Amino acid sequence: MKLVRGGRDLRVDFFRGIALFCIFLDHIPHDTLARFTVRNLALNDATEIFILLAGYAAALVYGRKLDRAGPIHAGADMWKRTWTLYIAHIFLFVVFGAEVIAASHWFDRPDYIGNIGFDHLRQTPLAALVQVVPMLYQPSFLNVLPLYVVIMGGVAPFLSLLRRPWVLLGLSFALYAAARQFGWNLPTYGGHGWFFNPLTWQLLFVLGMLFSRYGRPALPLIATDIVAVVLLVVGFLILLTTWLEPSLARHVPPLIDPLIRGIDKSGLHPYRLASILALAWLASRYVPAGAAFIESRIGSIFVLIGQHGLNTYCASILLSFAGRVALGIDKGWMMQVIVNLAGLGALWGVAAIGAWYKVKDAKPAVA
Repeated sequence: MKLVRGGRDLRVDFFRGIALFCIFLDHIPHDTLARFTVRNLALNDATEIFILLAGYAAALVYGRKLDRAGPIHAGADMWKRTWTLYIAHIFLFVVFGAEVIAASHWFDRPDYIGNIGFDHLRQTPLAALVQVVPMLYQPSFLNVLPLYVVIMGGVAPFLSLLRRPWVLLGLSFALYAAARQFGWNLPTYGGHGWFFNPLTWQLLFVLGMLFSRYGRPALPLIATDIVAVVLLVVGFLILLTTWLEPSLARHVPPLIDPLIRGIDKSGLHPYRLASILALAWLASRYVPAGAAFIESRIGSIFVLIGQHGLNTYCASILLSFAGRVALGIDKGWMMQVIVNLAGLGALWGVAAIGAWYKVKDAKPAVA
């Protein structure tokens, strides 16, 4: 039985699968392999890849629905998907909360609860449960799906603007700029705003939709390649002096230093936006649709994971905490190998089960 779905650009699924595996790794402290994920190589991380490709995939599905059935039906389908994402978030909150609290008691590690942000749930459980429903309470690890929910639901009423790309892009950019300028954000129970501000991150989702619908921008190829490479190199140098090796900051010229401080993730800083767009440009230019490594056995693992992104995202959060617990007990290289291979295998298994059900349900019933 063939589990990988064909008839589509597998590059999108492959890179989404890579991003999901990076999300798994990045949430595990002391994981050596996590040193080589996107966040340690560029001025963005797997979240930007995930949201950009979510927009790309949304335009493929709902853009076709828009052309075939009109904006009302297409927008309604987007809202239906939004509801599915919301239910997945609530389900993940419950299961992940149980996992963290159980591990905290079993291994006598009360710090697990505080580190993840479940201390609010422990201290005021009734208030916390009420705040979960409108997504006012988002512990660590549980803030990407709410972002996805709000963006998907917010874009749905404006889906017809996909036919007027410059209007859609202009409105999206205006909201991004205004939110950054005036500090707009959605509220949380603590009053500090969402960790991933949907009012700014929506721009990345919209750009993914436009790339999907209209293809790569008509820019000078070689010149844009050079600009993209320079952006990534400069981004890595900024990352090196602000995150990877802060001791190198003393070598940064005083005139430049203010320009590389305060590069926030919450509001999708322009540097981070430029970094993910540079990566996307180079990937679209130099990774062909039928690349052999994508269709290889190893590549197909990530393709399958990417094709079942919601299931594997939820699994990656649960698995990453299990990996954190395991490496908290033993940080040796053997445990590192076990955690990483088991995590990848489990993500593939979740995706394979989802694919099997799709194939099964697509077959005509036997009388």
